[in-house]
Amino acid sequence: MEVEKNHLTKLCSFYVSEWHLVTMLLPYLNEKVNEEAKIAIVFEKDITENVVTLLEKLNLKNKEKILNLNWSKRDEIKNKINELKEEQELVIFINGSKEFIEKQNMKLTRYFETHLIKHKVKVINCYEVIAFEGNIQQVLEEHDKVLNTSGEREITEVFPDFQKTTYNQEKAVVGLE
Repeated sequence: MEVEKNHLTKLCSFYVSEWHLVTMLLPYLNEKVNEEAKIAIVFEKDITENVVTLLEKLNLKNKEKILNLNWSKRDEIKNKINELKEEQELVIFINGSKEFIEKQNMKLTRYFETHLIKHKVKVINCYEVIAFEGNIQQVLEEHDKVLNTSGEREITEVFPDFQKTTYNQEKAVVGLE
């Protein structure tokens, strides 16, 4: 079975350093913890030190819950899904190299293709701008929204000139249809 499209939202996020990543994620994480969402961290690199340092300087209501997230290991998504309560949202943060992000997304896609998930799931892929060697257009094409320091945004709010293309539009442009 395939998960209903309206239950799965893919967001992308771009950052320039690990400090920028943590600074951007903390307000959003605080909000999601406040909403009692289940959080999964799937990072290629441990950023616990950055999280601890920034949290020490901030006065967030959910500081302890954020600190207790699994920053140093990769969460097992299947376990997180099984722990979900009715109406609870699952937010999955993925960060690492382009290859790592693609591999994790492929695993999620395979899982969601074979399991019907009744909960809202958000997958947030975090890309380091400097290390990202691909085309930003391609990344935006694969996502529904963008997460930045001001929260979730429509792609066109952040990238006003962006227009999502589809296979048929591309074929029509080159005169194949």
